[in-house]
Amino acid sequence: MLVLLPPSEGKAPSGRGAPLRPESLSLPGLAEARQAVLDELVELCAADEEKARTVLGLSEGLRGEVAKNAGLRTAGARPAGEIYTGVLYDALGLASLDPAAKRRATRSLLVFSGLWGAVGVGDRIPSYRCSMGVKLPGIGALGAHWRTPMASVMPEAAGDGLVLDLRSSAYAAAWKPKGELAGRTATVRVLHAQVDEKTGTEKRSVVSHFNKATKGRIVRSLLTTGTEPKDPGELVEALRDLGHVVEAEAPAKAGKPWALDVVVREIH
Repeated sequence: MLVLLPPSEGKAPSGRGAPLRPESLSLPGLAEARQAVLDELVELCAADEEKARTVLGLSEGLRGEVAKNAGLRTAGARPAGEIYTGVLYDALGLASLDPAAKRRATRSLLVFSGLWGAVGVGDRIPSYRCSMGVKLPGIGALGAHWRTPMASVMPEAAGDGLVLDLRSSAYAAAWKPKGELAGRTATVRVLHAQVDEKTGTEKRSVVSHFNKATKGRIVRSLLTTGTEPKDPGELVEALRDLGHVVEAEAPAKAGKPWALDVVVREIH
């Protein structure tokens, strides 16, 4: 099973570890594309703070992120699973997993990134700021930049097993599975169900915070129980066995991902 995650907007500090070693990152087929983004991002942020802030879409209060990007090559690096923070990663709780679950996480989780393309949670990276929606002056839109190398690298990374795609739309645009691989892919939408007191009918909506938290809990439950479904149908049954309310149907056409709705009635 391969699980695709979005990054977090906010990130933990880089720390005092050894600096980035690009050759040590997972998916070495992305090395050239990574180097191109890293070179331009560092150069942009070191040369013109105001221009960099505009390109990166940063508010005045986030001005310090520009200097952080300028120092990416010498900043300390930490495992990506420690760098990424926020609602999904808090619910996932990588640090508190038992040793066996941590090994499964290292083997199966990939975090998509505007800067790195995708990294494993054990890959050591510095803290940075560069979303997939950024359009660098030289490279252009990062989503488009990553599509060609991702098309070569991701099918091999996925192997012949299930792909659980929990990415947000901006990161999903960088790589979309095709053909037989798409048929082994499941996307998840989390819906909050509420009963209207006046009409008695149930209404469903997507709540961003809880959407992220539920996805984190789903991944944690799969890791801690050692559940490794082989295809989307098995995933549906596994999630139901773990206590989730899941609605899903096989796609009408071959070569299309499964779309799973996880329905929740209590927000916590």
